[in-house]
Amino acid sequence: MRVEEKQVITQVVTGDLNTFEMVFRDYYKPLVRYGNTFLKDSDEAEDIVQQVFVSLWEKRVQLDIHTSIRAVLYKSVQNACLNKIKHLKVRNTYADELKATTAFADSSDTVQLNELNERIGMAIETMPEQCGRIFKMSRFEQLRYQEIADQLGLSVKTVENQMGKALKIVREELKDYLPLLILFFIQTL
Repeated sequence: MRVEEKQVITQVVTGDLNTFEMVFRDYYKPLVRYGNTFLKDSDEAEDIVQQVFVSLWEKRVQLDIHTSIRAVLYKSVQNACLNKIKHLKVRNTYADELKATTAFADSSDTVQLNELNERIGMAIETMPEQCGRIFKMSRFEQLRYQEIADQLGLSVKTVENQMGKALKIVREELKDYLPLLILFFIQTL
């Protein structure tokens, strides 16, 4: 190591801000270009280089440089870039796994919902005609009991009784689908 290099390292270690600024000005742009060769993103490379300089300043007292400050800076940028690349790979892998899991869950939900709708249709077919009509008006057209009663010329009490029967039939026919059925009715409300 040259005498001049030892002097620069000593001055940085002792906290000489002028020497540190000189090192920063001399190496900043070349280090950003070097970091960009790894990351292919100049903004990210600038962030990495800035972090390296901040770390160098914060840890200057513990520095034990046997080569040159240039070598330390380039090696630090290289390591930081490689760590960033590893982090991005892990994050992308996790995002891909999450997308795959979500897509599978969505398709599974769609199949279950289609099956549930089919079973509800079959349950409605087993209801007496007026009971089924009232159930459809309430659940699918989202009419209130009073509106159903007015349209069909019935009392509200009759509509309530018919809905009670309809719900009992649906519960019996779909007891295996109770959790999905609850979600279905919550969504239609």
